[in-house]
Amino acid sequence: MLSALHAGVDNTRVVEEMGVWSGSCRIDLAVINGELCGYELKSDSDTLDRLPAQASIYGKVFDRVTLVAGAKHFDRARDLVPEWWGIVIASEENGGVVLRSFRASSRNPFPDPFTIAQLLWRDEAVAILADRGLAQGWRSKTAPAVHQHLAASLSLAELSDAVRAKLKQRTTWLWQPLRD
Repeated sequence: MLSALHAGVDNTRVVEEMGVWSGSCRIDLAVINGELCGYELKSDSDTLDRLPAQASIYGKVFDRVTLVAGAKHFDRARDLVPEWWGIVIASEENGGVVLRSFRASSRNPFPDPFTIAQLLWRDEAVAILADRGLAQGWRSKTAPAVHQHLAASLSLAELSDAVRAKLKQRTTWLWQPLRD
């Protein structure tokens, strides 16, 4: 559905199972274009046990997040995610799945620059610093140090734009070729 919605749009990439928080957590779908939007899917057969932790982590990096939840989980899930998250209810009808929007997502009020910088591989972060003349003395530093320097050196808007651009340029993700 998201791939079809963004088909033919050169500046959009849809990534399945995108790693967040140094890869320790994965959002089901991410759409990377002028914003970084995440979609977390919870079918009726899933549990919501991890959802509070996921909401906390996703709230540090995504501009918008939408929860797509089975009807069974709707009441509880609504209480577990922040107000700025969108919610779509998925229910089975006539042998298919029907999606109904309960609430549209709004802009994340509290993104964390350091966690956004951590979406990058170390070399990608160094390249952004180098493009801005800020890499001297940082090429040999650890990834966390480079990410911290990057987050501290750029405005949130500039950092977000640079991170999205690098993510869209990747030809592999988790060392697997990307499908377009």
